[in-house]
Amino acid sequence: MVTFHITGISLILMVVFGLTTALFRLSNSFLARTLARVYLEIIRNTPLLVQLFFIYFVLSPVLEISRFTSAVLALSLFEGAYASEIFRAGIVSIQTGQWESAYSLGMNTIQTYQHIILPQAVRRVLPPLTSQAISLVKDSALVSAIAIYDLTMQGQAIIAETYLTFELWFTVAAIYLLITLSLSAVVHMMQRRLKR
Repeated sequence: MVTFHITGISLILMVVFGLTTALFRLSNSFLARTLARVYLEIIRNTPLLVQLFFIYFVLSPVLEISRFTSAVLALSLFEGAYASEIFRAGIVSIQTGQWESAYSLGMNTIQTYQHIILPQAVRRVLPPLTSQAISLVKDSALVSAIAIYDLTMQGQAIIAETYLTFELWFTVAAIYLLITLSLSAVVHMMQRRLKR
């Protein structure tokens, strides 16, 4: 349940960080583009485990945030950086005629994104975004490094008691596989609905 909890919250925040960063990169504001670029360069060029340790051992004592919050924040920021490129590619792939049509109807930029661009982009980015969500589920195993009792940490604890290394790691891998296959099936159903 801890793994589901961490993954669920991180998935929502991943989409928020990813979409916000993509919109910042596409904006006309120099400050927004710079902030997005700095965020992307820092996050994509450092390992997730280092980011997790930095947030937990450096920021957590200063900001007084829990282990759970540290884990969610690290996963969300890391996966959000990659999701932002997926969102950006989806938005850029929309034909310029769509923008021109929206502006000719009197819509402003926010309305154009909300009613015209994002609904079309979501259909295009759903498959790669699913891959990113699956990556998030798998990366959540790293939170055991800061002593969060997720699926991986529970497996380690049981191995320490029973010495059944092969059997337990096989079971943990099978559970992760079941979670990711279920996520893929849900997204596949969403894609079929969007096509209708």
